[in-house]
Order: sequence, then C-alpha cells, then structure tokens
Amino acid sequence: MLAILGLLTIVTLLVLIMRNKVSAVIALIVVPIIFALIGGFGSQIGEFMIEGIKGIAPVGTMFIFAILFFGVLTDAGTFDPIINKILNKVGNDPVKIVIGTAILAMLVHLDGSGAVTFLVTIPAMLPLYDALGMNRHVLATTTALSAGVMNILPWGGPTLRAATALNVSVTELFTPLLPAVIVGLLLVLFIAYRLGKKERERIGEINISNNINLGVEIDEEREKLAKPKMFIINILTIIVTIIVLISGILPPTAIFMISFSFALIINYPNVKDQKERIDAHAKEALMMASILFAAGSFTGILRESGMIEAMANATISAIPDSLGRFIPAIVGIISMPASLLFDPDSFYFGILPVLSSTAEVFGVKGIEVGRAAILGQMTTGFPVSPLTGATFLLIGLAKVDFGEHQKKTIPYAFVITIVMLIVSFIIGAISI
Repeated sequence: MLAILGLLTIVTLLVLIMRNKVSAVIALIVVPIIFALIGGFGSQIGEFMIEGIKGIAPVGTMFIFAILFFGVLTDAGTFDPIINKILNKVGNDPVKIVIGTAILAMLVHLDGSGAVTFLVTIPAMLPLYDALGMNRHVLATTTALSAGVMNILPWGGPTLRAATALNVSVTELFTPLLPAVIVGLLLVLFIAYRLGKKERERIGEINISNNINLGVEIDEEREKLAKPKMFIINILTIIVTIIVLISGILPPTAIFMISFSFALIINYPNVKDQKERIDAHAKEALMMASILFAAGSFTGILRESGMIEAMANATISAIPDSLGRFIPAIVGIISMPASLLFDPDSFYFGILPVLSSTAEVFGVKGIEVGRAAILGQMTTGFPVSPLTGATFLLIGLAKVDFGEHQKKTIPYAFVITIVMLIVSFIIGAISI
C-alpha cells in the first residue's frame, strides 16, 4: 500500500509539474499531503514536513544569500568586463559558448558539490547567454549534464555512499569505470556542441559587438549602480568565497552570509542603497527559497511515512529469479530514472545492499551492481530530480521552468547513462 502511494505521489507530482497544471511549489506541498492523508498519516503530516524542512534548511538559507550575493555583484557591474573578455574570445558563436559552459561546470564540479557548481557556473554564464539571446534552458541542461557525470567521481556523494553500503573501497568501485566516465564527459561535450549549433541556427545572423550592454536597455539607474572601481575587490571576494567553499572551512550557508554582507557594505555603504539592493533581489530569493522548502516538505513526507522504503522493497521483490544474473544491467538501465523516485540515502543504503546480495546469489559480483548504480542514480539524474535541493538551486539561478528543464534534460541524461553502461560492458567493468 505504501509503495503504491509513494509511486502515485511522485508520478502525480511529475505529471502536474511537467504539464504546467500547477506551480512547482504548490505541487510539492499539496500532492504528498493528499496521499499521506489517504495513507492514514493525518496526525503525523506536520512532523514529517518539519523533518524534511530541517534537512533542506541549510540549502535554502544558502540559496537566499547566494542570490543576494551574486545579485549585488551583478548590480555593481562586476561581471561586465569578464563577459566582454569572453565575447572577445568567442564572438557571437553559441557553439563555443555552450562548450565553454560544459568545461567550466566540469572543472568547478571537481569539488563534488552540485550546489557550488551551479552557484559558480550559472551566474558567470547567464549574462552572456542573455546578451546573445541564447536559450537559458541550454545553459541549465549543459550545466546539469556536466555536473551529473562528474558526480560519479570517487569523492562524489553517490560513489561514497555506494562504497560504504557495499563495504568496498572507493578505488575498487570507481577505477574500472574511469574509461566509461571519460566517454560520458566526451559525450557531454558533443551534446554541448549540438546544442550550441542549434542555438546558432535559431539565432541566425546577429551582429553582436564586444559590449555586454548591447541589446540590453541602458538606463541611468544601471549606470548609477555600477561600481567599476570596485572590480578588483569584487573579483577577489568571489575567488575567496569559492576557495573557502571548496576547502570546507566553513559551511556554505555561513560563507554566503558573510560574503553577501561584505559585498553589500563595500559596494553600497549607504544604508538606503543597501535596503534598495536587498529589495531588488528579495522577490527572486523568496520565490526559489519557497520551492526549496516545499521540496524539503515533499521529501520529508515520503521518507518519514515509509513510502520510499516501501517502494525500495517493492522494486526488489519485483525482480524474477530468471533475471538474477542481469541485475547489474537492469540497475544500470533504471539508475538514472530511479533518481526521480529515490533520494540517494534511501537507494544506496536501502536498495543497493539487497540488490547486491541478490546478484551474488546468481553468481554476479555485488560490486558490479554498485558500479551500475553510480552511472545514473543521483549522478546524471541528480540535476533533474525533485528529491534534491540542488535541482531547484539550478533552475532558480538559471531562471527556467522546472518541468521544461526536466523535459529538455532527462533524455540527454538517460542517453549518457546508457552509453556509459555499454562502455562498461565492453571493458568488463560490469558483466552481462
């Protein structure tokens, strides 16, 4: 019963959002409540929601201050010279820009944090996309695919969880997959090339000079806000913020609170100006923060009610004995879509150990099930999953619709996973 309720909850949520029937925040709040009531959890729903919100609170707070931080720096004109430099290199060629986006996201994701990748890549590239009239969904999709494949790295959350759950070393789990991951990254670059080529064809012949403001209405207010003399200090502030983020010296929330305060004070020391800058970005911050906390409520209800655990058990019991030896292949195929159904902890600590043990009964190495899982489950799948706050961080920064992001990104993410799975079969990292 719980498994069915959980499945219906997620399917209903995805259908409503992808068909634009209701806003994401309403669907995330209302849908799980309805099915929790059907399941008889009426008196506990509040507790479930609070537990989920507690888990998402640090991400939500970080997101609010990240928006304010980058918003203040954008108002001060910090990114204008940088974008002008990039335009000098790539001109008006969308192909080079999209490929550059992919490479930037891959490099930033070396720290293994999806939130950091999105917080660095999107604000840096969005002004360029807007200046050229490029589709923001291309930016979101390219960044998501790059971060997704890079999330397979040994220090990524899914790989660490899988190694822990299977009681094997991370090196033993990941190293045989390295050629497949490299192929996956190359495929991301190819997809970026194709997306850039389509954008070039869509945009047509546009004569864009090396001025970021071209095509953007220049008004007196914008000129008043610009702080060109603060460029070096603002850039150093960004660099220090990123270094501290990657180093892990302070929690991300604390880092952005401190960085925002510093950026606001040095650029706009007048109290009146400070209030105006906060007000200018408050709407966007509140809108996306509400989605993040709604996502926390959604996840909390599913996890605390036992729906996710029930879906995990149902998935395991549905595998017939005749398909036992194909468990790694089956896991690899469903790993990316499974990101839409299971959060990483539930999958890797709940489902994976059972699937691994089942596979060993049929003479298949359990570690191969783990390798198949990390090719998609919360790797290529995490930037499209409603179960991760980073997904909403991505779409919030890129200012794109969640449903449209899923429709445009999921097919590519699934193809990349399947290609890496096939390569894994060929090189013997996973048996078939």
